[in-house]
Amino acid sequence: MESFEQLLEISTRIHGHICAGQVIGVRMSMTGLARIGIADPKGADRKKLYVLVEIDRCATDAIQSVTGCSLGKRSLRWLDFGIMAATFVNLETGKAVRVTAREEARTLSASYCPEVVDKYQRQLEAYKVMPLDELFTFQAVNVALQDCDLPGRPIRRVQCAQCGDWVQDCREVERQGQILCRPCAGQRYYQVVDEADSTARIPGSPA
Repeated sequence: MESFEQLLEISTRIHGHICAGQVIGVRMSMTGLARIGIADPKGADRKKLYVLVEIDRCATDAIQSVTGCSLGKRSLRWLDFGIMAATFVNLETGKAVRVTAREEARTLSASYCPEVVDKYQRQLEAYKVMPLDELFTFQAVNVALQDCDLPGRPIRRVQCAQCGDWVQDCREVERQGQILCRPCAGQRYYQVVDEADSTARIPGSPA
């Protein structure tokens, strides 16, 4: 695997800018992979690796960049927990580690780069050199992965009895003997309107 500096450069290029989240994501990935015995995540070990991320922030781009895992490959799973954490799983051995960024690291950054006035730049530089046990919390964990969540061809495809959409990967809902997609089962995030009225309602924008 590439060096930290090389991985950070690649991640920054993909993400679009350098930030503290990129540093956290790269270091989180490197130590997570090492702890589960994955040395070549984009090559020889690519089919052994599965990653679960708990936040949709900058660090997630770095995790995807370093590990090579992605939603499209079904080797990366996003759980909307809002926690700066990720779990790295070796599918071959079952070994898994959850790595969480420590909140205390924000304050500790001042002791590593006191000469940097801007707090965000100070955190960025400090996170590059801060010992891992000050930057992260590590938990050995067991992860119960379902067959329908793993990479590979869909286990099944079923048609929603209400709208006719086809549902893959066991995401359907059975309701009163009917197979429904999740939107028809009450989890719809959109409302169907006339095309002329189609828009996204963004908080704070004019109605």
